[in-house]
Order: sequence, then C-alpha cells, then structure tokens
Amino acid sequence: MQIEHQNTKHGGVFYIERDQARIAEITYQQRDAQTMIADHTWVDPLLRGKGLARQLLDALVSFAREKHLKIIPQCSYVDVIFRRDPSLADVDASIL
Repeated sequence: MQIEHQNTKHGGVFYIERDQARIAEITYQQRDAQTMIADHTWVDPLLRGKGLARQLLDALVSFAREKHLKIIPQCSYVDVIFRRDPSLADVDASIL
C-alpha cells in the first residue's frame, strides 16, 4: 500500500487510501523549527493488527530524520512504540 503525505496549515498527515477512501492515517503538528508532535494515529477497525499504523509511523520517522526533527509522542500509539523500539530514540523528543 502506498503512503501519501499532505501538508496542513500547522503540520501534516501521512495516510493510506484504498478505493479513494482513507483507511489509515497519522497526523502531526509542527511545534517549532526542531520539533513536531505526533498527535493522532487511526486505522480502519477492519484493518487493525495488519501493521498499517507502524508503516505510517515509519514514514513519519523517516520524514523527521530527513528534516532533522524530533518527535513528541503525544499519540498513545506512538508513545508505546517509542518506548518499545530503541531504534527510534534518535527522533524521540521525550528523551532528554
């Protein structure tokens, strides 16, 4: 499945569509020039458990790395994955 990115007024969204309907998304807000806030992750209930949320998070992390940004894991899903996966520590703004 292809992940798309769309800028919004204060941040952006990475999403996956199927049959012209959004089936999963992760949104972020730009806090400042160095930090973004991952504030929401959603996957269609019929597709949960298939790894879509992680694919979206990986896209967000790649974007943050490319832009040299840190991520505040405000979304509970992102927070849990950041705690479980030490390979994401380089973009985790909650690590001081």
